[in-house]
Amino acid sequence: MTVARLAERILEDGLNAGRGLWSRIGRARLMLGAVTLIAGGALALAVDPVAVGFGWLVLAGAALYAAGDDPRDIKPAPVALPAEDSRNDVDLDAITPFLDEIDLGIYVLSANGSVLFQNRSAGTTFGAVPQGAHISARMRAPGVLDIVRDTLTSGRSNQIEYSERLPSERVYLVRSVPVGGVTRAGEAALYLLMFRDISEARRIDRMRSDFVANASHELRTPLASLRGYIETLQGPAKGDAKAQERFLPIMLDQATRMSRLVDDLLSLSRLEVRAHLPPDKVVELGPLLEHVRDALLPLARDLEVEVVLDLPDEPVSVNGDHDELVEVFENLVENGCKYGAEGGRVDVVLRAIKPRGAEVSVIDHGPGIPAEHVPRLTERFYRVSVADSRSKKGTGLGLAIVKHILTRHRARLVVRSEVGKGTEFTVRF
Repeated sequence: MTVARLAERILEDGLNAGRGLWSRIGRARLMLGAVTLIAGGALALAVDPVAVGFGWLVLAGAALYAAGDDPRDIKPAPVALPAEDSRNDVDLDAITPFLDEIDLGIYVLSANGSVLFQNRSAGTTFGAVPQGAHISARMRAPGVLDIVRDTLTSGRSNQIEYSERLPSERVYLVRSVPVGGVTRAGEAALYLLMFRDISEARRIDRMRSDFVANASHELRTPLASLRGYIETLQGPAKGDAKAQERFLPIMLDQATRMSRLVDDLLSLSRLEVRAHLPPDKVVELGPLLEHVRDALLPLARDLEVEVVLDLPDEPVSVNGDHDELVEVFENLVENGCKYGAEGGRVDVVLRAIKPRGAEVSVIDHGPGIPAEHVPRLTERFYRVSVADSRSKKGTGLGLAIVKHILTRHRARLVVRSEVGKGTEFTVRF
């Protein structure tokens, strides 16, 4: 082998070693070896292009060999390819106990839409799905399947509002999201399909809208009446004493009606704010019911109705707010007097319930309430007869206020009625 060939071989081996160093110990040591080689070669050529140059090349190659490993022993580092389904990134067995405790309906889906897991809430709401079955085997709603399909295809999160009519009306906020690892094709390996029940929120929204509409209507009617009478008194009846004598009591009555409505609306607002705070005072019910009877005696006399109390000998006490309970029983007894006046009598019966409960029944002997109206009596502005309610100066909010007060007192209102025989309202503490 010639000197030139030997030098070429050593240089080649040195460069191969340098390549190994590049991958194993980084750019800095390779650059150091290269600088050593170039500097040595330049110096060697300046002194003796053959002998000294050959020596420097040998030294440079030896230095590179000493710094690194034999290039024949250096093998490329293996490249880690993702598995076809990298569900090991999310251990389903580890997280399923937590998913079961979440009150959202949750399905864990694979990349092809198969159900890998459903939590307890989803099973209770929508029924069990066999593991490995496609989500479409259980969920038939086109909107839900569309967002699942889009998420599986594009990897984007999606959300819709989905409602069911049967067996009862329910509204869900449905969300599909990619989670977990990635497949070999770069797609998500796991997907979540989640159902959040927002039926109660939607029901409250509808109630609020209905409440505003009804309150506006109830205020609009007396306001229109007042405006009409005022315009009449300012115009054609400006100097008519008889017209003024006839219109002014009507105007007062309409203004009083609006005042009662505003007071009831304010009472409802206050009760809603404090609904979560149970009262902590003790109230004796016997004296309270006597106070209610005495307060309503003038109304009862005008309607020719007798209010009869049936009280036990021993005191009966409950935890409650005195003023709010007065409002409850005034509403019930007043309704009994107004709507049960035909019977001529309203019975108020107090009973103690062992060990610490109590029960108050307000019974009239009037025409009674048809069965289809009973479940809705405590709704705001609901009236069995609009004409009767307005003629008796009702606002349609009395029983709604009763219900809110009793809810705060952790008590129940039970209504029994039979057409032609009267109505019984029972408050159970």
